[in-house]
Amino acid sequence: MANLMLLAAAAEHGESAELLAFGFVTPGMWVALSMTVLILVALKLGVAGKLTSGLDSSIAEIRKQLDEAKALRADAEALRKEYADKIANAEKDALAMLEHARTEADAIVAKAETDAKAMVARREKMASDKITAAERSAVAEIQAKAASTAAAAAARLIAGGHGATADQALVDEAISAI
Repeated sequence: MANLMLLAAAAEHGESAELLAFGFVTPGMWVALSMTVLILVALKLGVAGKLTSGLDSSIAEIRKQLDEAKALRADAEALRKEYADKIANAEKDALAMLEHARTEADAIVAKAETDAKAMVARREKMASDKITAAERSAVAEIQAKAASTAAAAAARLIAGGHGATADQALVDEAISAI
């Protein structure tokens, strides 16, 4: 009761007053006492060991995950390097194939030029041979016509200049010469 009276008097003067338990225990002391009891119970039950073992297991799990992440990163780096090498090799192969194709194309063009020149030369020779054969044929035809014409002219001359009596004299002369 005395405490209540002190509170009422303090409230009238605008001051704050604290309630005291057992006449000497203040609210701050209650907090300190309850914290002390809580810490003692925690120590008795081994909460610290459980907390540290829980933290240790969490740390171990995190380390395990970090190690796995490092291994995955190393694998990823190896794959990246492998694919970078494959890309570089593919580029080299593509350049080599392109160069090979250019070389083959040049060889094909050179062969085509050589074949074309040889074909032109063969065709020129064939044309020259045909021209030569045509010239020979024309010369032979002209010679045959000339011979035919000369024989016909000779026959006309002979027929015109010789009669039956002149022919008889020629035949007799030829026979006596034998």
